[in-house]
Amino acid sequence: MDAQKLVAHNLKRMRLLKRVSQEDLAEDAGIARSYVWRLEKGEVNPTLDTMDRLAQALGGHVRDLLAQPQVKEKPLKALPKGPKGPR
Repeated sequence: MDAQKLVAHNLKRMRLLKRVSQEDLAEDAGIARSYVWRLEKGEVNPTLDTMDRLAQALGGHVRDLLAQPQVKEKPLKALPKGPKGPR
């Protein structure tokens, strides 16, 4: 898996494990929600600074965004859609 796809995979996995919406992650990291969406789709390359802010917002480290996925890792389900509740 190339680095761009690896970051995309890990960013989405970390976000879903923490049950954080793209909108909330973007706000916490100080970037646009559409940029988070494009990152998770593997369409753009983030800077190291952006990776650091995203990782910190998710309670992790940049190295977590570059980790190789586990061989038997199960896909995570998307968060349910609906009205936003309190954070």
